Parts: sequence; structure tokens; C-alpha cells
Amino acid sequence: MFDKILIANRGEIALRVVRACREMGIASVAVHSTADSDAMHVRMADEAICIGPASATQSYLSIPSIIAACEISGAQAIHPGYGFLSENASFVQIVEDHEITFIGPSAEHIRLMGDKITAKDTMKNLGVPCVPGSDGGVPDLASAKKIGAEFGYPVIVKATAGGGGRGMKLARSEAEMDHAFPTARAEAKAAFGNDEVYIEKYLGNPRHIEVQVFGDGKGNAVHLGERDCSLQRRHQKVFEEAPGPAIDPETRARIGKTCAEAVAEIGYSGAGTIEFLYEDGEFYFIEMNTRLQVEHPVTEAVFGVDLVREQIQVAAGMPLSFRQEDLQVNGHAIEVRINAEKLPNFAPSPGRITQYHAPGGLGVRMDSALYDGYRIPPYYDSLIGKLIVHAQDRPAALARLHRALGELIVDGIETTVPLFHALLEEPALQTGDYTIHWLEKWLAENLDA
Repeated sequence: MFDKILIANRGEIALRVVRACREMGIASVAVHSTADSDAMHVRMADEAICIGPASATQSYLSIPSIIAACEISGAQAIHPGYGFLSENASFVQIVEDHEITFIGPSAEHIRLMGDKITAKDTMKNLGVPCVPGSDGGVPDLASAKKIGAEFGYPVIVKATAGGGGRGMKLARSEAEMDHAFPTARAEAKAAFGNDEVYIEKYLGNPRHIEVQVFGDGKGNAVHLGERDCSLQRRHQKVFEEAPGPAIDPETRARIGKTCAEAVAEIGYSGAGTIEFLYEDGEFYFIEMNTRLQVEHPVTEAVFGVDLVREQIQVAAGMPLSFRQEDLQVNGHAIEVRINAEKLPNFAPSPGRITQYHAPGGLGVRMDSALYDGYRIPPYYDSLIGKLIVHAQDRPAALARLHRALGELIVDGIETTVPLFHALLEEPALQTGDYTIHWLEKWLAENLDA
């Protein structure tokens, strides 16, 4: 087992890893920018090293600085959290070349799944169902129109190196392709330095379902059920739950088995999430995230496991601590992402926290790095906390969420908490009858966004 782990991240996820290390008796090293010198993960870690100025490019994304921090501190492994360098294959390769353990999959697997076309081809060959679409990158507008006609409109143009909704444009007709194709390519080039795009059939009203998988890197893998992440704004998840309200146990076992067998076949190591669109009882693969997800706590809640601890143990060469037959769904869990944003237009709202009180009680978990007096810097993602509730069934979980939101106090800034109070009153959310388009439509009708 490792003696010391460096955490190449910030905020609530860095604090999450610090806590796991402490429980395992492993020393933790926090890295931080000058803007984060008073951050909670810096205060809680056993050691802290400043790696650059406020800009993420010069700090949390600076590979030489992170490697140097590892060498200075003597850390034997790096946990990347999510975001930043967590899915950067070049970073992983450099870490491995310096004989430091990367707590996650190999550079090869990150590279394989990082390119959307290669990932789709790989999954298709492994028996995972995929969305109909182009066989590879689409070189020009004429080819795009030909593919659109072949599969029938609407279709969606996507960046092969994409994520977060960037480089993604819908074409409902051949005429719309004239704008969608060049715009998607331009966005992809600006965001990822790669303008290659591909085309898929656009599903009219699907849910977003993701399957949590875990491999030991030696050909063994399990699945930990699914999460429903359909409530999204601008392709960003807002509300996640497990198990999915539209998935029955037989369907869960079937798609889970398919995913676990696929990652076992390629010798995948660590946590991963296989994401699908789900419509009319059918799953369609869209991508695989080769890291821990923001919403991993709902899976931890319903299966009673610690996914970060498992990541560390597997990276240290230990076997999985559970078998598939050990993993049984227990109750229902929901997570809401709380951002420092001002409604109705979701404008960033950084600033000083004048009062903070986390909710508590049975089945309530608050993952946050906030504290009284903390100043939220304006340089990073606006996520400031994740409120997770767990109860015996979905109605009880919704009631617990309502109660916990009422206890939460975050003064000094604006947050998205009022959004969740409003959503909990909606019949569609109460019944679980929603798709990936529901929230955008609701926002258009209820907020002057």
C-alpha cells in the first residue's frame, strides 16, 4: 500500500480524497494555486504545496509543477479527482514514466476512450449497443449531408474529442446542416484543438443513463448499477439518482453485465462510467468516462461501498474487495449539484461565505469544501457542494432531500438551491417521468433565463 498520495485537484473532490487517505492511514499531499491557499483541502491535507498562480493553466493543469510536487513530497501515487488532468493520457504517461502510480486507468485506456469514434468502435466490437451514425470522422459538409440523408434527420454533429456539450450541434434538416456542421467544427477546434467531428442519429426524447464499472486491470470487473442523470442544463448534469426510476432489475442486470464484460475484456483498471442514451427500452452508448464521476456518491450510498478507497487499493495492486454477487441495491439515493450561481441566468457568483451550515441527520451527506469566511475564487468551476440523500425508496429520498435543502445555509453569495426547491414541487420530478430535454423546457417556461 502507498505511504503518501498527492491529490492533483481542488475543492470538494480533493477533500473527498484526503478523507479517504486519512481513513486508510495514508499521508496526503494537497497541491494548490495561490488563489486556493486558504482552501479546505489545503488545510486538511497532511502536506500542501503551492504549484502556481490562480490560472488553472499555470497551476492545476501544469504537469511539470505537479510532477515536481510529487518528487519534493515523496508521494508515490497521484489521485487526479475529476476534471483537470484526470483524463489526460499524456499526463498519465508522464506520471508512469516518472515511476509514480496514477490512481486510475492506463494511458492506453484513457486514449482509447478519449476519442469518441475509437471508443464507439471499440464498444461496438465488445457487444455494447451504440447509436447509429457515421463510421468515423466526417471530412466535409457534402459528406455530412449524405450521412444525414442516409440515417434521416434530425442528426447531431459531435466533436470526436468533445465533452460538456462543446462542439455539439443539432441539425433537424439538410438546410440546418449548412450551419451545424461548420459551427461544430469551429467550436471543436477552439475547445479541443481538434476539429474532427462525427454524426449520430438524434434520439428525440431519451433519458441519460450511466453504468458504473470497476476493473482490477487483470481481466476482472464488476458493475455497480446505473445512475439516471437526465436532468441537465446545457448538457451539464444538475440532479442525479440511483437506481434509475425507469430501469427495472432485469434491465439493470442485463446492461450491467454487458458493461462489466466489456471493460474486463480490455483489462481496464479502476473506476469508469459507461454513458448511454436510453429510449423505448433500448440503450445507446455515447461515451465512457475513465475517471471518478462527480455523482459517484449516489452509487456509494445504494451499494454501501467507498469507491475512492477501492481506486486506491486497486492502484496498489490489490484485488477488488467485492464480487458481483456481493453488490445489491439498497434503497434510493439522490444528489443535487449546488453551484455558486445567481438565478435566473446562472451567472457566476463568487465571493465570501458569511455563514455556512451543512444539513445533517440520517441518510444525509454534504460533500463540500465550504466554511464560514471562505472566499470562493472566480477562476474555477462554480460547483461548491453536492447534497446527497439516501432512504429506503424514492419517495422517502425526495422527502429527505426537501428537508435537507431546508437546513442548508450558504450566505454571502447566490446559489442554485432555490432551483431545487422549485423542482421538488414538480409532478414530473416526483414521479421520475422526465428525459434529457425536460429541464431545459422547464427552465424556459419558469425562469427568465
